[in-house]
Amino acid sequence: MENKIKAEFNKHFPGTMYASAGRINLIGEHTDYNGGFVFPGAIDKCIMAEVKPNGLGRVRVYAIDIPEDNYAEFGLNEEDAPAQQWARYIFGVCREVIKRGGKVEGFDAAFAGNVPLGAGLSSSAALESCFAFAVNDLFNENKFPKTELAKIGQSTEHNYCGVNCGIMDQFASCMGKKDHLIRLDCRSMEYEYYPMKLDGYKLVLVDSRVKHELVDSPYNKRRESCERVAKKLGLDTLRDATFEDLERIKGEISAEDYQRAHFVIGEKQRVLDVCDALVKGDLETVGERMYQTHEGLSKEYEVSCEELDFLNDLAKEYGVTGSRIMGGGFGGCTINLVKDDLHDKFIEKAKAEFKKKYGHEPKIYDVVLSDGAHKVEE
Repeated sequence: MENKIKAEFNKHFPGTMYASAGRINLIGEHTDYNGGFVFPGAIDKCIMAEVKPNGLGRVRVYAIDIPEDNYAEFGLNEEDAPAQQWARYIFGVCREVIKRGGKVEGFDAAFAGNVPLGAGLSSSAALESCFAFAVNDLFNENKFPKTELAKIGQSTEHNYCGVNCGIMDQFASCMGKKDHLIRLDCRSMEYEYYPMKLDGYKLVLVDSRVKHELVDSPYNKRRESCERVAKKLGLDTLRDATFEDLERIKGEISAEDYQRAHFVIGEKQRVLDVCDALVKGDLETVGERMYQTHEGLSKEYEVSCEELDFLNDLAKEYGVTGSRIMGGGFGGCTINLVKDDLHDKFIEKAKAEFKKKYGHEPKIYDVVLSDGAHKVEE
């Protein structure tokens, strides 16, 4: 009888299902908060939530995939912030909607996902985007455009989660389009969709399954370096800086800040080069720029690690067209542009060689570009 009642209740009083994607970034790392260009896309790994208004003025949410402390309940005022870090993403989204003049009422929700944690695919942005879309749909008649939902997610990171991130992850998670990448100008928020034609190639993520926990906040420190150089140049961001500008002030900044800025200035051009190459179907140039980006992230920006450098070297050794670290760094994935006839051999070698050196196999994900935040239709 209990099961019958539950089944009938869910049938007649169902919640609404929402989903939002994780993301890849083909090229353009650490350029978003420098006002530059990025080139991401949403993928077929997502966070999905069922949400139902409860009329209580409070949020009650259950995180299905989290083994402990996976239930949170909180009000919607600033002083009601929950203790759990995962719940602060949802609380922050609610608060940022309210700050923008939107409405949020109490709701019940349960969520789960298949975005690999720690792999650099931005599960946090997927969570933020999923709940931002849900709150916008349920309580605000979708008055906020998706571009504003991305900003809501970014502000959540800044104000409630302690990460001074750029806009790329949330933008890709909200705005993704099946079989396309997005060239996003992170200063003007202008964007353009590019079909990703991979005739004869595959995009493959090799997840090292390692994440190096660091005592300080390396992400925020990298951003601070860039901001110091921009300020020295009299610029808002490094977007308008040139190599000539950087050389002019080299003696007035630290060697570390010089390296960080040198990478960013080079990376903004690499994004544009890759966009042009894709239009021409020139995937060899795309691959060359990916390797150049990895070299810069490893040696100049110093956000790689031994395991990721090893995977990059393996890719080069086995003839992979392009490979680089993807994401904030210090662990996670490499993204690889692999010819079809090399795909199986490369994966076999990557698994075997990595396990031989580090004691465990990496995980492999073939990338499928998908749609961003949306309501899951019945």
